[in-house]
Amino acid sequence: MKRLTVILVVYASLALFAGAAFAQDSNASMDDIMHDVVESYAEIVLASYVDSLALAEELNVALQEFVADPTEDTMAAARQAWLAANEPYGQTEAYRFYGGPIDDEDGPEGLLNAWPLDEAYVDYVEGDPDAGIINNTEDYPEITKDLLISLNEVGAEENISTGYHATEFLLWGQDLYEDSAGQRPVSDYTTAPNADRRGQYLLIAGDLLVENLDDLVQQWDLNNEDNYVWTLHDGPADVALTNMLTGIGVLSKSELAGERMFTAWDNQDQEDEHSCFSDNTHRDIITNFMGVQNVYLGRYERIDGTVIEGEGLASLFEEVAPELNVEMLELLELAAQQVNDILVPFDRAIVNADSRPHVFDTVFTLQDIGDKLVELAASLDLVIDTALPE
Repeated sequence: MKRLTVILVVYASLALFAGAAFAQDSNASMDDIMHDVVESYAEIVLASYVDSLALAEELNVALQEFVADPTEDTMAAARQAWLAANEPYGQTEAYRFYGGPIDDEDGPEGLLNAWPLDEAYVDYVEGDPDAGIINNTEDYPEITKDLLISLNEVGAEENISTGYHATEFLLWGQDLYEDSAGQRPVSDYTTAPNADRRGQYLLIAGDLLVENLDDLVQQWDLNNEDNYVWTLHDGPADVALTNMLTGIGVLSKSELAGERMFTAWDNQDQEDEHSCFSDNTHRDIITNFMGVQNVYLGRYERIDGTVIEGEGLASLFEEVAPELNVEMLELLELAAQQVNDILVPFDRAIVNADSRPHVFDTVFTLQDIGDKLVELAASLDLVIDTALPE
């Protein structure tokens, strides 16, 4: 992929408060370091969205093949494609929480990855065979893209009709089992009531994933004009840096440690898992953390195995706040080990007496990372808020 070039003007006000932090004999000027850090960030963001789009397109093909010929094999292939598609997308969660193109007023985040999902809003559930949009033929005689968009998060946050988790539910069904993920039967797409509507819904959900991810790719492609990435060119450097730190700070401390891990740990309820239908929450935790690590280190491994590596936040703070930077790197190393050591599946980890303490310790490390980012930001006279936006 062609390397992005982001020309960043470092304003005099930024130089006044940060320039003194750099050794006078350093070969890297403030301009050079800031240019490289933001350039690497923009390149990583674009590459990870391009990868997410590519695997969403592969998922879409698998969904089309499954709906055209619903068998155990085509369903298994569609499920595997969904799992693969979540690997790069999980890492893009680090680009949220600061009003960027994913979650500004017009951003598609709610259509892509909103959760937790009320299963009965979409389809039948245990004890209610007529539940959901799919089975409500009177109010929704035709399932269309516009309908599903219009119904997303209407009436309650859990009323989610599109995105990765709606697609996940349509492939796996409810997870009612301790020893496996959901076990939706293939017959739901062949002989079950409203099988054709269920298939149509699944296809539209897949199309929407591709459509919304393509929009994000366009927003981060520097070859386009008047898109979001150009705000990095035109705006103050301290704003870009604040956004980067805010994104990974909120994700680590509040979203991942809090909403996605501690809530489920505290309630001991698999319904509070991020990917409860597929039992893939352990991978969500790992890939979300990887997103934090990617931004801080300035490194991203693409789905084809190639590595984008440049100057990350670590490069900047090595100069500005070397002791804090070492502490941050140690926390990242600890968290990397911890998230990979969580018992699989996560719905067992939150109830198993032996594994619950490890989950709790991991939550605290991720919170510590968020707090350390606040300290690092302060070393540049920047203020970040690691609480979830209202």
